[in-house]
Amino acid sequence: MELDGVSALITGGASGLGAGTVRKLCGLGVRCTIFDRNEAGAKQLADEVGTGADYVAGDVTNPDDCQRAVDQAAGNASLRIAVNCAGTGWVGRVINRDNSPHDLGAFKFIMELNIVGTFNVMTRAASVMAGTEPGPDGERGVIVNTASVAAFDGQIGQLAYSASKGAVVGMTLPAARDLASVGIRVMTIAPGLFDTPLLGMLPQEQRDALGQSVLFPKRLGQPEQYGELVADIARNSYLNGEVIRLDGGIRMPPK
Repeated sequence: MELDGVSALITGGASGLGAGTVRKLCGLGVRCTIFDRNEAGAKQLADEVGTGADYVAGDVTNPDDCQRAVDQAAGNASLRIAVNCAGTGWVGRVINRDNSPHDLGAFKFIMELNIVGTFNVMTRAASVMAGTEPGPDGERGVIVNTASVAAFDGQIGQLAYSASKGAVVGMTLPAARDLASVGIRVMTIAPGLFDTPLLGMLPQEQRDALGQSVLFPKRLGQPEQYGELVADIARNSYLNGEVIRLDGGIRMPPK
């Protein structure tokens, strides 16, 4: 896919992996629409990037917000790229220390944001992409979803998070098969330990220790490196229906 001049929608684009993706794609000439609940953060990044970006404030769990974001992105240029970075984590064991069960409300919240949110944007973006003019190989677009190494190496206390990211992994191949007839590819990235606001809340000593646990290089990943992989996936039309671990070779221990 030729990136210059196409439109991309990035959920969770105001910070972390999403922001790294926005910066990378805009630098390659892509017109990026940032879709995030954090309106102030989305506006700040759009202003920083300049004319190559705009934003939509909304929630990926709300289908109407998702449709509004997709429509805005499609109005800027031909929508060819959708990147799902919106999501969150949760710490909770199957049973708590007092043997009470895992909170059902928390479990449902994680499922709604990480799975339903991804589904909402993927389906609506694909619906619009399917109506665009095909390029080389008949390609109309690519959807990149975000899982986690927790989908494979879930740690103690990651029941809900691992289940949600495992579901994102599980959607990859059937979605790619569903959309092959209209020339849309589907890929998933499973990032490891990245320098995002979530880890930014930890003391520097803990962040350094996490970086040292990576096989090589012994540091946290940078959001721009996630964005680089998104760009590589978009440009390489033979990447489809696969999950790529972007983790420096780490395999997470039980805790």
